[in-house]
Amino acid sequence: MKHLTDGTVLNNGVVMPWFGLGTFKAAGAEVANAVTTALELGYRSIDTAAVYGNEEEVGESIAASGVERDSLFVTTKVWNTDQGYDTTLRAFDTSCKKLGLDVIDLYLIHWPGADKYKDTWRALERLAEEGRVRAIGVSNFQIHHLEELRKESGVVPAVNQVELHPRFIQKELHDYCVRHGIQIEAWAPLMKGRLQDNELLQGIAQAHGKTVSQVILRWELQNKIVIIPKSVTPSRIKENSEIFDFELTQDEVNAISGLDAGERIGTDPDKLLF
Repeated sequence: MKHLTDGTVLNNGVVMPWFGLGTFKAAGAEVANAVTTALELGYRSIDTAAVYGNEEEVGESIAASGVERDSLFVTTKVWNTDQGYDTTLRAFDTSCKKLGLDVIDLYLIHWPGADKYKDTWRALERLAEEGRVRAIGVSNFQIHHLEELRKESGVVPAVNQVELHPRFIQKELHDYCVRHGIQIEAWAPLMKGRLQDNELLQGIAQAHGKTVSQVILRWELQNKIVIIPKSVTPSRIKENSEIFDFELTQDEVNAISGLDAGERIGTDPDKLLF
């Protein structure tokens, strides 16, 4: 983890960058400019989703960047209303068309939802078998969802993208994923800016000559968590990426982990039942 393009090897051998750009709630010129800025700064992983409504802008920015496709890692996700075997296949085709890509690097089930995620997973398996997706995974899955998939399928998700930050470290879920070869990826890794006034983080940041955000992101990297901080501000996109030139001590890592309070800021996956 010494460079912006360094990656983790997923359970199927595909390399995924540890660091990327999230695009949640960014649209139009705003997201196009953010993706363009990130790629110019050396980002090579971009995360989007069908429900974000910005796949076209993301795809257009990628195409205009001049960055070779083989060096990029693009993630998108199937939304709950498209879950099911046939509907997922159609949703994937739509996402590919909007992104202007023939192959998606990582395709995720966005939420487990009510009762269709097993059929959705079978569709993802087919896409992987056909070579249309390099890796398949899930998002917001709890241990019981992952266990249900294990009973049904011989294909283990490559990634589980979940809410994770110092106030919500999800240790039991993280440990489970490590045991089963599932890479944990954090959305809202900065808790949407709610940790900027934390005295512990401020002290560690001052000791390293870094910002609180940079310390949090470095803590996640050192815990082997893939991160996709979202920003549309060029200076912040740059700042977020400048975390490969310092290292936290183990005592600092442990202290930050001690901030865990089980404080979820997003939706409980067991309550998003549609």
